[in-house]
Amino acid sequence: MKKILLTILILGQYLMAAQIQYIKANGFEIPIILESDKRLPLVNMQFIFQDAGTITDTKIAGVAKFSARMMGEGTKKLGSTAFAEELEARAISINASTGRETFVMELSCLSDEFDEALVYFDALLKDPNLSEKALSKVKATLLGQLSSKENDFDYVAGNELKAVLFEGTPLANPASGTKESVSSIKLQDVKQFIQEHLVSSQLIVVVGGDIDIEIIKQKIQAVISYMPKGNFQKLKHYDVRATPKEVILEKETKQAYMYFGSPYNMSVNDPEEYKSRVATFILGTGGFGSRLMEEIRVKRGLAYSAYARVSLNKSCSYFSGYLQTKLDSLDEAQKTVKEVIAEFVKNGVTEAELEQTKKFLLGSEPLRVETMSQRLSRTFQEYYRGEKLGASLKELEKIKALKLDDLNKYIKKHTEILDLSFAIVTKEVKK
Repeated sequence: MKKILLTILILGQYLMAAQIQYIKANGFEIPIILESDKRLPLVNMQFIFQDAGTITDTKIAGVAKFSARMMGEGTKKLGSTAFAEELEARAISINASTGRETFVMELSCLSDEFDEALVYFDALLKDPNLSEKALSKVKATLLGQLSSKENDFDYVAGNELKAVLFEGTPLANPASGTKESVSSIKLQDVKQFIQEHLVSSQLIVVVGGDIDIEIIKQKIQAVISYMPKGNFQKLKHYDVRATPKEVILEKETKQAYMYFGSPYNMSVNDPEEYKSRVATFILGTGGFGSRLMEEIRVKRGLAYSAYARVSLNKSCSYFSGYLQTKLDSLDEAQKTVKEVIAEFVKNGVTEAELEQTKKFLLGSEPLRVETMSQRLSRTFQEYYRGEKLGASLKELEKIKALKLDDLNKYIKKHTEILDLSFAIVTKEVKK
């Protein structure tokens, strides 16, 4: 344990390389998360727009991801092919992506090419290729991908669980939309999304690599100054279904796919979040040795794997899990999931389980921050979640000091995870 503590102390000093500063632009103080790392001549920069992910798909499912694809079609001046060729010739990469809550524009390049890369990045933000030709290309690609996923029953069951848990909210939609919703997207929908969400008021910048911090701040400030200001939007929070519901989808399948979920009464930045991390690891996140894996695979041979986790986000918090099983084992597997979770909530965990989890979480921590990308990502998450810099290290200290009685009291009060809803894909019953 002393070696682990020493590693954590060293790691704490190393993490201080990632820092948060601010850029003044468009009347805002825009946060910029930085780390200078000159071991390799590389730079990575991300413009992360808050409240701009799939959670904003309130009218047409899939618009956020569709818009990210459109930002990958180059500038209107150069078009998709010429833009991509010019980037490739300079080993520059510019990509757009979305998560549930954020829209990310990412740039990677050699440090000697950063000035040139920033010119292309700026041009893409100012004049994306929002043309009917690009729209048709993106639409055809996405529709093809959605068609191919119709027989991916993990994808189908996972989307159905979201539809059950978040019924009546944007989070109930498939992140990529449906064939119907994607087919309905018009150029004006994409233009409106970009105008509303790719704005400086929602921006957080992350940049690291072979950089001079003060110089790069000035260069980035020049790009931000030309961006639309927009209006800061506070992210909405959506509750999860409290009343259990089961949906069974009949497909021509040789396996049964079971996804399950329930409410989890905890918000981001809760002082007991570290207890949730430990408890969930023991129940279902820890792979072999976790309760679900031991009961479902090792003892009963009902599935190759079984997994459960807690998702704590600014927009939602919930417990979920999944497994695959043989068609004739579906009922037994579902019963076992309920029994394992019920026993877990009723009786908590053992001292041996707690100590083993501590060893793993503390001992594996250096692997989670060994790269610059990981360190920048962690610092971003701490800022985004409203935590102080270094909160992750404080969490490790709390985990180390966690007592069995305190953990079991925490587990036993979260009875809401017993209110399980299920989304199941199983074999079609021939009429």
